[in-house]
Amino acid sequence: MTPNQYCRDKAAKSGSSFYYSFMFLPPQKRQAITALYAFCREVDDAVDEIADPQVAAQTLAWWRSEVDNIFDQVATHPVGKALEEALQHFELHKEYFLEIIDGMEMDLFQHRYEGFKHLALYCHRVASVVGLLAAEIFGYQNRQTLKYAEKLGLAFQLTNIIRDVREDAERGRIYLPAEDMARFNVSEQDILALKQTTELTALLAFETQRARSFYQEAKTLLPTEDRYSQRTGLIMSAIYEATLDEIEKDNFQVMKQRISLTPLKKLWLAWRTSRAEKKHQ
Repeated sequence: MTPNQYCRDKAAKSGSSFYYSFMFLPPQKRQAITALYAFCREVDDAVDEIADPQVAAQTLAWWRSEVDNIFDQVATHPVGKALEEALQHFELHKEYFLEIIDGMEMDLFQHRYEGFKHLALYCHRVASVVGLLAAEIFGYQNRQTLKYAEKLGLAFQLTNIIRDVREDAERGRIYLPAEDMARFNVSEQDILALKQTTELTALLAFETQRARSFYQEAKTLLPTEDRYSQRTGLIMSAIYEATLDEIEKDNFQVMKQRISLTPLKKLWLAWRTSRAEKKHQ
């Protein structure tokens, strides 16, 4: 199996919304973004799939050294080798890869967030930085596109947090800011007990509006001349916003089931968004 095949398998098996957005890219960009996505999956799995925090920390430390190897063109992991290829065509900053690892490492030692400003740092590291790297791969003319990518990453991560409240609680993690929980009278105990209370429903409705405001802000920031080159992000946005719509239609019953779109719906949204952006080219 080649490094690029490894990365494609990693992306395909995840069933992620990202996978469907990559389909409409030319080969060189698709190779690079798939390698970036596979890197994110590897370091995320190091935290989520390894039960012992010390072993997980050692794995992340290994990935830090592999980032050095990637930029020295001596990578040993298939994902590292695929990223070496991407670096030949795109200007991807080393510090961003290290910052993604910093964000994943927060999950090992920080399971609560006092306020939204504290959560925003986590979201920046695990999502907005990925958006900045992706923007470099997709291409842009106007540097304001980087501000769009940063806000869109924040919106994506907030959507993940809303969708995955139950899954995170089962791991002992609560990403909903404590100050928001206090405002809506939501207790840690209820979340950890996986209770779908009316208070939690109200809190999730509030967080959904916050996420939507970031989607809107991101789209406002995207310069017209970069819309087509950044259409992959717009495809992902369409899929994520549709997921939020489904969660809202289900009255935010996230403790009862994990709400996600079918592969066919994701593919349809990807095709429709790509076609719309092509018309506006």
